[in-house]
Amino acid sequence: MATGPGARLTSLGSEGQRVNPHLAARLTSDPPRPCHHGEVTAAEPAAEPARLPTALAEALEGFVAHVRDERGRSPHTVRAYTGDVSDLLAFVTARGVVSPGAISLGDLRAWLALHGAHGMSRATIARRAASARAFTGWCARRGLADTDVGERLASPRVARTLPTVLDAAEATAVMDVAAVAADDGDPVAIRNRAMVELLYATGIRVAELCSVDVDDVDPGSRTLRVLGKGGKQRTVPYGVPAERALTDWLAVRGSLTPASGPRGPLFVGARGSRIDQRTVRRVVHRLSSDAGVPSIAPHGLRHTAATHVLEGGADLRTVQELLGHSSLATTQRYTHVSVERLRATFAQAHPRAALESEPE
Repeated sequence: MATGPGARLTSLGSEGQRVNPHLAARLTSDPPRPCHHGEVTAAEPAAEPARLPTALAEALEGFVAHVRDERGRSPHTVRAYTGDVSDLLAFVTARGVVSPGAISLGDLRAWLALHGAHGMSRATIARRAASARAFTGWCARRGLADTDVGERLASPRVARTLPTVLDAAEATAVMDVAAVAADDGDPVAIRNRAMVELLYATGIRVAELCSVDVDDVDPGSRTLRVLGKGGKQRTVPYGVPAERALTDWLAVRGSLTPASGPRGPLFVGARGSRIDQRTVRRVVHRLSSDAGVPSIAPHGLRHTAATHVLEGGADLRTVQELLGHSSLATTQRYTHVSVERLRATFAQAHPRAALESEPE
C-alpha cells in the first residue's frame, strides 16, 4: 500500500471528482505545456491528469493540512476542498502556471467559466469558487503569493432553498410508523425509532447523530452532548417521546453490540459497529415512505424541527443555538416558512388587523 503525503492526498479525493493521481508520487516539476493565456477551451482542464509543478503540489498539501488540522473541518469538507483545489491546480498548470503566486484572477475566472460551459450547476460552481478563494487567501497569508487574487472572484448567485419540511401531522405520522415497527421487539426497529425520534426532537445533523456516544446522553436532564462543525460542542434538549424511544433502545442495544458493553457509540449497525450515515438516510427515507408523507432525509428532519420550534414561538437566537449555526444569517433561512404564524400573530395582536374594510 502506498504511504506518504501523496497517498494521503489521493485518498482525500471525493467521489466523482478526479484528484491528480501523480500527487501520490510526491509531484516533481515538469515543463509546462504551451498554451495561450486567457483562452478557455474544452481541452484546458486536463482530460489527461497533469503533473503539478512542485510549488503547486506543496501548496496543495499544505492547504489540505490547514483545512484538516488547523480549521478542524470534517472529512467530507476536506475531501471537497481537496477535489476542488486539485482540479483548479491541474487547470492552471495546463495554462503554464508553476507557482501559487503566478495564479491570476483571469485563471480563476476561466476555470469557473469552463465549468459553466460544461453544464455544471450554479451551486457547484459557487462551491468551487469558495474553495478557490479559500486557497488563494491561505497562499497570501503564508507568503506564497503577493496578493490574494481570489478576493475579487465573484460567485454565481444560488437560490437558498430548504429541503422538504414536514408539517406537524406528517412528522407525527413518521414517528408513529417507527413506533409500530418497534412494537415487534426487533432491536433494529427499536434503534430506528430512537434515531428518528432523536433527529426530530433535537434537530441535530446526521453526522452528529452518528458520532454520539452513550456517555453523551444525560437521561436525568434529557439532554444530549453533540460535537458539531468545527469541533464545536453544544448541548441540546429532547422531549419525552425521544426519552422513551432512547430508553427502549438502550435496553436492547447490547444484543447488537455485546462486546462494547454499556459504553461506546450510542447507535450501532447490525454488526455492532458505529452506525453509518448512509444507513440512517435509508432508514429515514423508508419510514417517510411507509408513512405516506413526502420523502425526506435526515437533514429534512433537522429543517422540520427548526421550523416547528420557530412556529411554536421560539426566537431565532434559541434556534441558532439549538442547531449549532455559527451565523444567525443561516438560521434566518427558516423565517420564510413561518409567515403564516406571523400573520396569525398579527391578526390577534394588532387592534386594526381584524377590522372590516371601510365602505367607499
